[in-house]
Formats: sequence, structure tokens, C-alpha cells
Amino acid sequence: MKLAPSILAADFGNFERDARRLEAAGADYLHIDIMDGHFVENISFGADVVKAIRPVTKCLLDCHLMVENPEKYVASFAQAGADSLSIHVEATRHIHGAIQKVNAAGLRSAVVINPGTDISSIKHVLEIVDMVLVMTVNPGFGGQKFIPECLEKVRELSEIRQFRGLDFEIEVDGGVDNQTIIACRDAGADVFVAGSYIFDGNVEENIATLRAALN
Repeated sequence: MKLAPSILAADFGNFERDARRLEAAGADYLHIDIMDGHFVENISFGADVVKAIRPVTKCLLDCHLMVENPEKYVASFAQAGADSLSIHVEATRHIHGAIQKVNAAGLRSAVVINPGTDISSIKHVLEIVDMVLVMTVNPGFGGQKFIPECLEKVRELSEIRQFRGLDFEIEVDGGVDNQTIIACRDAGADVFVAGSYIFDGNVEENIATLRAALN
């Protein structure tokens, strides 16, 4: 079970401090939300932020591309030091080719589905990805309420993984706290993105609370 704090909820003026703090507190991945103002309404970070964070942490940099035509940005994020790129099936007309491009760049690949997207849209790429990210809120903004209906997708993916003998991780993102993380774990998730919950109060204590809930 892995924790992936989202730096979207961090102090934008102190990314180095917060990245070091999260790693020291036991974060496994750092989740970096890349938003372009087109695929989602919000605008956040680009490859330069990844490049700035890379030297200050050994955590896996889990970059979530909420952008149109994400295949255009694979090279720039690879050069910036990303470890993993997550691509929305809704954001590209060629999801198989986009995932192949991530794999060819030597990065971990993930395919992402929004709450309104059916699992059937990604079944044909499950054998070539390292992870599937199930959005448990609609993408674009932090601090949203968890959508419990999305748990059924996690369960279905877990069953498919076992039936087909695959080893991709299942990540959940959105509204994750010390209660919803238990439901996600029980449904079959392996990686848990949390932002607002972790940064609302004491970071170390909140990470410890999430870890305790998982255990």
C-alpha cells in the first residue's frame, strides 16, 4: 500500500520544504497534477515544476497529465525527471499509442478514467500499463467530495487484474481521507492520492493516520 500526497494542496512558495517534509513523513510517491485550462478548467504546473522538485526528493514523481493531447508532452516530462506519467483516456484519440510513447521514454505508464468513464474504454491497454488511476472526483480542483460509486470500478479492475494475471497498480485520487481510504483499500486499490486531507493541519500526523488506517 502506497501513499501519494498531492502537491496541489502544498504551499506553492515552499515546494522544496514540503517535498522534503512529505518524504520524511513516509510518502511513497509525490503526486503532481498537471492542468492546462482546457481538458480541465484549472491551470496548475508544467514540466519546470517537476524539474525543480526532482533534485530534492527520492520519492517517485507521479505526474498526472490533465491536459489535451498528452502525448505531446511525454518527452518534456521525461527530461524534467518524471518517473511516471498518467494519461486520461478521455484526453487523446490514440490512448494505446500515447501509452506506448510513455513506455518507450522509459517511464512508468498509467491510464486514467474519470468518474463518468466506463472501464471498457481502457481494457485494451491494461496489459501495457504499470498503473490505472481511477478518479474518485471529477478532475480539476482539490478538496472535492469522494464519489462512492467509483469504488465499483476499483473492484472491477481488481477482478480483471486477478483473472488476467496482470500486475498493474490501482490508484485512487479524489476525496481520500482516513475513512474513504479504507473503502478504497477494501475494493482493491494499492496507491492512494491525498491532498487536502494531508495538508489540512499537521502533515506528519495526517500521513501517519492514513498509514494506520491502511494497516
